[in-house]
Amino acid sequence: MFFVKDYGLAVFFCVITMLCWGSWGNTQKLAGRNWRYELFYWDYVLGVLLLSILAGLTLGSFGAEGRSFLPDLRQADWRYIGSAFAGGVVFNAANLLLSAAISIAGMSVAFPVGIGLALILGVVVNHLGDPHGDPVLLFSGVALIAIAILMNAFAYKLKENGNRKVPMKGIVLAVVCGVLMAFFYRFVAASMDMNFTAPAAGKLTPYSAFFIFALGIFLSTFIFNTIAMKKPVSGKPLPLSAYFRGGVPIHFVGLLGGGIWGIGNVLNLIAAGKAGPAISYGLGQGATLVAALWGILIWKEFKGAPRISHALNIGMFVVFLAGLALLIKAGA
Repeated sequence: MFFVKDYGLAVFFCVITMLCWGSWGNTQKLAGRNWRYELFYWDYVLGVLLLSILAGLTLGSFGAEGRSFLPDLRQADWRYIGSAFAGGVVFNAANLLLSAAISIAGMSVAFPVGIGLALILGVVVNHLGDPHGDPVLLFSGVALIAIAILMNAFAYKLKENGNRKVPMKGIVLAVVCGVLMAFFYRFVAASMDMNFTAPAAGKLTPYSAFFIFALGIFLSTFIFNTIAMKKPVSGKPLPLSAYFRGGVPIHFVGLLGGGIWGIGNVLNLIAAGKAGPAISYGLGQGATLVAALWGILIWKEFKGAPRISHALNIGMFVVFLAGLALLIKAGA
């Protein structure tokens, strides 16, 4: 199977993760004009599952080093399968809340609040589970990112004072999402042996862990998303038959969103073997910066905001980049 042996390449993979995790939400935005997020989500989770299978049968099966995808699944211990599966269920609950928050509050708010909070708590949880890197640099980077999140939140508050009422429901959903999402990665990391060259018997490699994780997402969607359709956070309840009214292009957009997120996830799990779970997860969750850029520059979510809001957002990007730089240095 393919895995990285160089820290620089691991960091590069985490940057790709950041771009993917910060950009998949644009597909929801594109579909959301005429397509509710609950309907979009069925295709999104299918896209994640299909990408996990593709990655396992290609990158996870090539080469002589490590344990290939299918043999790894056959030898896996049920407790580690359960851990990766639980990670998928927890992530799914969090991600549905994030999707709802994006619909209500917009990307430039939902991502900084939800994913930013997940970053802070997640780095702490993953570092405690598998200490790796300089803790002073690691948590200094997290502190800077926390400041950046507060700057963006304040910029949004100032913007809303001059326009419409703050969508508090969206902010609350983003906070709950962040708390849940902080723990999903730990479940997945605990199922893997970070020595990808000679993984311990019973434990999973990145590709098999991703597949089981994606399976947990897919199966739990039949519970979580069915509830979301019957009791939506906004709009009228939806019948399941509404999904089948969508055309091929709109279903493809959802599959694309899941595929984009899945590419980021598999690269992040591969990078964790060299960078460690806390740093790999922390760098990947820099997606907040990418998503905020999309929301501000492309979707014009701060159009008409006072100048101080724009100044705060510029400051947020500078502080955020400094925090990410410290995270990279922590593992060097």
